[in-house]
Amino acid sequence: MRLHKGWLDSARICRSEHFNDRPDGEAVSLLVVHNISLPPGDFGGGHVQRFFCGQLDSSLHPYFAEIAHLRVSAHFFIERDGAITQFVSCDERAWHAGASFFGGRDNCNDFSIGVELEGTDQTPYTDAQYAALGELTQALQLAYPAITPYRVTGHEFIAPGRKTDPGSAFDWRRFLLSLTSVKPTA
Repeated sequence: MRLHKGWLDSARICRSEHFNDRPDGEAVSLLVVHNISLPPGDFGGGHVQRFFCGQLDSSLHPYFAEIAHLRVSAHFFIERDGAITQFVSCDERAWHAGASFFGGRDNCNDFSIGVELEGTDQTPYTDAQYAALGELTQALQLAYPAITPYRVTGHEFIAPGRKTDPGSAFDWRRFLLSLTSVKPTA
């Protein structure tokens, strides 16, 4: 896995219009892990991809009618089988964190990359997702060296009281230990 001009060479590309420029001179220095499933608790179906691209059909599910108007995105989405979709260049500002705070700064979207895992707070993530997230994180750290292990966090930690993801089902120890075993390819 490698990044070229903010795009991951091995990801499926599904460009979202829900992004904007990072503030001038802002360096990427934070990775935020999230979870999402649409409708909540259901996996597959392509609804997350359509949601991040502003194409969610609100008539397909009552929950979709509640969220279809939202303009949100993430840089990456990792499905249960480990497949990675990219919506926004890492060099651009995706709209994933909302009101947030990390390391004495607010507006984490300005300096972060958002990775959504297909899941829920209580549903264990798959081996394929941990493997894909580990490899993706390693590629991101090579491209953006300011993303150290201390600058990898969950949505729940940058928006406490408002967000709970990736939740209790996410094994932080397993994920962080995997980063030492993933070796970049030349």
